[in-house]
Amino acid sequence: MALIKFGGGITEMRGSMAGNVYSRNKSGAYIRSRTKPINPNTALQQVVRATLAFLTSRWSDTLTIAQRAAWNLYGSNVAMLNKLGESIYLSGFNHYIRCNSILKRSARTLVDAGPVIFEIPEADPTFSITASEATQLVQYTFDDTMAWNIEDNGWMHLFGGQPQNGQRNFFGGPWKLAHALAGAALGGAVSPANSAHPFVIAEGQRIWVYGRITRADGRLSQPFRNNVLVSA
Repeated sequence: MALIKFGGGITEMRGSMAGNVYSRNKSGAYIRSRTKPINPNTALQQVVRATLAFLTSRWSDTLTIAQRAAWNLYGSNVAMLNKLGESIYLSGFNHYIRCNSILKRSARTLVDAGPVIFEIPEADPTFSITASEATQLVQYTFDDTMAWNIEDNGWMHLFGGQPQNGQRNFFGGPWKLAHALAGAALGGAVSPANSAHPFVIAEGQRIWVYGRITRADGRLSQPFRNNVLVSA
C-alpha cells in the first residue's frame, strides 16, 4: 500500500501501487517495478505467519486485561514514524506483536508485561560490517557500552540479506536471522563479533545486514543497517 502526501501536487510517496514501488534515497525520489516472489509460501513466510497467529492468539487468550492496558498506554505515548517520516501512534496490540515477534522467531523469552518507559530503544549509530569469502563470516562492529548490552535479556538481533551484485545500491529482502548478540548485567557481547552469513557469499558481492535492539522490557528499536563489498 502506498502512502501519498499532497501539496501543490504530490510531494511525497512511499510504498507500492499498481505494480510500482515509490521511495526515496540520497539522490531523491524514485520509482521501480515491484518484484513479486516466485514462491509466495516459502518456509520463512510460513514461520512469520505462524508467529503472527501465535502472538495474536496470545494477546487475546493469555495476556491479562492489565497487561493489554499497559501495552495500549505504551502505544499511546510512543510516537513512531510512517514511510513519509510523519509521527503516528500504533495500538498496544501492534506494539506487542512488533516487539515479541522477533523474540518468538529467535526462541527468546516473550515479554507480556507492557513497558513502563515510553520510548523505543536507541539504534546503534556506530554499527558497521565487514565480510570475507574465505571464512564465510561477517564481522559486526558495534557500541558494546550501550544500555541493551549491560542488562540481562538485552539483545541485538542481526539479519543478513541475500548477496547482490557489487554495483547494487538498494536491497529490500529477502532477509534471514543471522545472529543474536546477548547482553548481560556484568557486560555482554564484545565488539567486534563474528558469525556466519545466512547465505553463501563471494568476493565482490555486496551484502546488507540490519540490526534491531531489544531491551529486557520488550521494547524494540527501529532497524539500523550497513552494507559492504565481500572481500577475498
